[in-house]
Order: sequence, then C-alpha cells, then structure tokens
Amino acid sequence: MSWTFTLPALSLLSLAAWRDIATRTIPNGVCGAVAVLGLALRATEGWYALATSVAAATLMFLVLLVCHARGFLGGGDVKLLSALALGLSPVGSWNLVVATALAGGVLALAYLAMQRLHARCVPLPMRAAHNTLQRVLAVEAWRIRRRGPMPYGVAIAIGAAIVLLQAQEG
Repeated sequence: MSWTFTLPALSLLSLAAWRDIATRTIPNGVCGAVAVLGLALRATEGWYALATSVAAATLMFLVLLVCHARGFLGGGDVKLLSALALGLSPVGSWNLVVATALAGGVLALAYLAMQRLHARCVPLPMRAAHNTLQRVLAVEAWRIRRRGPMPYGVAIAIGAAIVLLQAQEG
C-alpha cells in the first residue's frame, strides 16, 4: 500500500474521529475523500483489484446498513467503513472490521470505566471551560453521565490506522 493513500487517509480519519467526539457526526466530505483516495489507489493496482474492492465495500455497506437499521451503528459509521473498504483488498477489509471491533471493545470498556468515575466525581461546569478541548471534554463528561452514544468513529479511525500502518510494514 502506498503512503500517498495512507497519510491523507490517516489525516482524514483524525478529522472524522475528532468531529465524532465533538458533534457525534462524521462529515460526508471526509467519507467522500476517503472513498476517492481508495478508488484511485485500487485503480492504480489494476481493474481486478478495483473490482474486488468495490465488491467487498458493497457487501460491507449492505451488512452495515442492516446494522444501522437496527440501531447498532450510526449512518456516518456505515459510510466511513464502506469508504475505507474501497481502498483495501477484501482481506484488508476483513482486517479493518476485526481491528475496528477490537478498538470498539476497548472504547466501550473505557466508557464504562468513565461512567463509574463520573458517578463519583463533581462535573466541570461548562462556563469554566476556556478552550475548545476543555469544552469538548466537559460535553463528553455530560454525555457519559447520561449514557449517551459512544463516538464509534474513534474506533473506526483506530482500527483503520492499525490496518493501514500494518500494510506499510508488509
């Protein structure tokens, strides 16, 4: 895999994770850029590589769409995972699913631990938060106390980063 795909993809994944934490949305532009990058990469590897990636991404999209319909994943998560699959081989897409599931499990455990910690701590008032990071952390603490949804885009970004960086080694 080429660094010309990996570096921009990692940058876009960082943006997606940050936006998912801050607003619980993943921008369409990020998913579109990842999809275009992935398609361009796979096209340089030949028509067979492109066709198998499109087939794997389509299958992944359909399976994830069912998960979205049942309320297990958000729409942005479905779009981001499917866009990432366009730049990966079918085996890479499977590795993405596994790495994302493991990262999601760790994220879920962290959120459970934070729920327990926040039950014992006094929350930071919003007006006391002066910079953007403090404000986001204060809002996140509020969401955790109310058992809001996890920002699964973070798990997707971590899982994708693991797969993309491992592909650079091999």
